[in-house]
Amino acid sequence: MFSQRIREQWTDQLGRRLDILIAGCGRGGVLDVGRYEPRITGVDEDLPPLRAHASARQDLEATYLGDLRLVPIPPRSFDVVYVSFLLERVHHAELVLDRLVAGLRPGGLLLLKMRDGRSAYGFCDRATPGWLRRALWRSLAPAGSVGPLPAVYEPLASREGVQAYCLMRGLMIAEDYSAVSGPARRGPHAGLVTAVCRAVAALSRGRLNGVEDEITMVIRRPQNHFARLI
Repeated sequence: MFSQRIREQWTDQLGRRLDILIAGCGRGGVLDVGRYEPRITGVDEDLPPLRAHASARQDLEATYLGDLRLVPIPPRSFDVVYVSFLLERVHHAELVLDRLVAGLRPGGLLLLKMRDGRSAYGFCDRATPGWLRRALWRSLAPAGSVGPLPAVYEPLASREGVQAYCLMRGLMIAEDYSAVSGPARRGPHAGLVTAVCRAVAALSRGRLNGVEDEITMVIRRPQNHFARLI
């Protein structure tokens, strides 16, 4: 889906080379850009597992690791900003997202993937102590997964949080999907993790989603000059 949206964005720009920012480049965040050969910049926190993965990537023309409130993101410099499983693991998530959206040109696309803080999986992720998460990571996550990473889950890391954010910032949510992608739900004990998530959802009396744990959105920054500026 994201590949299709990037192709449409490239067409709208009359074939001009696209500038893409990947926020969360240390965990993954790979985009299928086909033959368009955009300029891709990556940003992420400066943590050892993220640093190792980001430095090994060959698709990034520039990489900046550090405090995401301070890394260089020039205003109105990118046609596409891809936020890949970042918002649920950083502090000051709203301020970080403000900086990323400010980097979008008018009419640009914000492609968002994140773990849903209101899913049973997200609840277990943030409720599990750090030492236990580290102990379980190797046995639960698929081989080669980057982590375990911090589990912060501020209010923005939910569908309702993103919807409220977009309403306040004058952004348009064009597409909104749910999926299953939690590392432990794709690992060697996926069946056990799924059963735990369903049990937690049942105990929450429907407040937590026991099935999907991922939110995927396509969000557009309007061209309208009268839209609220960030």
